Amino acid sequence: SANHPSAMDGLLVLSNGRVFRGRLRGTQQPASGEVVFNTAMTGYQEILTDPSYTGQIVTMTYPHIGNYGINSEDIESRKPYCNGMIVKELSEIASNWRASGTLDAYLRRHGVTLLEGIDTRALVIALRDKGTVPGLITPAEGADLEALRAQAAALPGMVGQNLAREVSVREPFAWRDGSAGGTPRPRFKVIAYDFGIKYHILRSLAARGAEIEVAPFDFSAEKVLARRPDGVFLSNGPGDPEPVQAAIRNVQALLGKLPVFGICLGHQILGLALGGRTYKLKFGHHGANHPVLHLPTGKVEITAQNHGFAVEERSLPAGVQVTHRSLNDKTLEGLESLHVAAYSVQYHPEASPGPHDAAYLFDRFVAMMERHQRHSA
Repeated sequence: SANHPSAMDGLLVLSNGRVFRGRLRGTQQPASGEVVFNTAMTGYQEILTDPSYTGQIVTMTYPHIGNYGINSEDIESRKPYCNGMIVKELSEIASNWRASGTLDAYLRRHGVTLLEGIDTRALVIALRDKGTVPGLITPAEGADLEALRAQAAALPGMVGQNLAREVSVREPFAWRDGSAGGTPRPRFKVIAYDFGIKYHILRSLAARGAEIEVAPFDFSAEKVLARRPDGVFLSNGPGDPEPVQAAIRNVQALLGKLPVFGICLGHQILGLALGGRTYKLKFGHHGANHPVLHLPTGKVEITAQNHGFAVEERSLPAGVQVTHRSLNDKTLEGLESLHVAAYSVQYHPEASPGPHDAAYLFDRFVAMMERHQRHSA
């Protein structure tokens, strides 16, 4: 694809001064964000449309991306949310019976810039060794490197950014599954806080008989309780959990009154609501095959992950138990309260696309809601 007529030379400039040269594809406009890497071999479409990547430029470590194109069924939200994408080689053709177009055309349509042709291995090693940094993608022609380095150095980091506010819905709405294959008759009413929620989480809840109302990130605990749901779900999402103060306060007010289940950013918010602290990881976890130990059973789950922050295990008060731990770096991956019906995991049990080792976590939420229904009957 080096001689592709519409590709133009582009640069990636990191805030630490490193420069990589490649070709611009997609919309070819300048883009900036925290540069992260994802080790999944497939699932680029789900990654692009995961709102948790807001504010980030995603580097795919697998060298050949785009070969099965894009389709309308595998999206996780209404549009791509990442600020940009970096790949070694972009496929020109979409070879799959479900494909409705190429990745390049999809990115152009949605205004996302892609940089291809850089040494992605060198970039990943740099990010892994020194930690993730902000960076910018820009056309190479007429570029003033010193000015670009200064611009990159001035980019904001992720710490302190409440990005959940940017991606959350503004008004609550009843979610209906538009995908094929009907869902069972609802048995439970769930309020799902939207910090950047993925469709497949909603589908996973609906498939177990949940009628779901999606609520804004700062929806008050009073309004939740007034709706008399059977459970509260805290979604994934981008950015730093600590600035999402409204959500932390509301979860604190709901604990003990309703069963609570959190995933990813929702896990971090539950950890903060229970009295813990969070911190930024050196390079985050982004991939589809991270091993996690389930401490109560000793079983290993292969999980999909996408997060840059974690709950600090030492900060958890008595009465909060660690349930899951990463086997890659030993960070906290799951917790539960011993006093109230609340638990969460840092990874993505809905894992679209795969793996599906952790689907039992949704069944556990159902069991909690069944108990709650019996007690409040």
